[in-house]
Amino acid sequence: MKKALLMIPAFFAVMLLHAQSTEQEQKPAPDITKVVEFKELDHDFGKIPFGKPAEFQLEMKNISNDTVRIENVQVGCGCTTPKWQPGPYKAGETFKIGIGFNGNTDGAFQKVVTVFFSNGMSQVIKFHGQTYKTPDNAAPGNGALEKIRPNK
Repeated sequence: MKKALLMIPAFFAVMLLHAQSTEQEQKPAPDITKVVEFKELDHDFGKIPFGKPAEFQLEMKNISNDTVRIENVQVGCGCTTPKWQPGPYKAGETFKIGIGFNGNTDGAFQKVVTVFFSNGMSQVIKFHGQTYKTPDNAAPGNGALEKIRPNK
């Protein structure tokens, strides 16, 4: 009986907390496309040698009337390395983020980078491509060369 009496107030407390969290207004984040213009949202590396690092510059422009700051750049895996400065970036200013990929994915790859801006805005950037492996002995042996070399 005592357990039931303790459970009833706990149940009402949980319900009350849940009701408060659903009543709070969820303000939608500002539309990033009205603040920052991206040169590309999906970069194609094409074919790159396996294990060879590659990098591209993600170019953006502040198209708003206010300054904008980069709060964070989050990568999808450890194979991607971002290089960025937080800003602030003035209205009309163009700025870049360097996105490096180590090339250690065998075959086709598709990765994502999320850029978080001030005022709760964010944008997902994708990049993709394909790695290829070069053979250990890229050129076949030339028997004719062996015949003309002097004996050692």
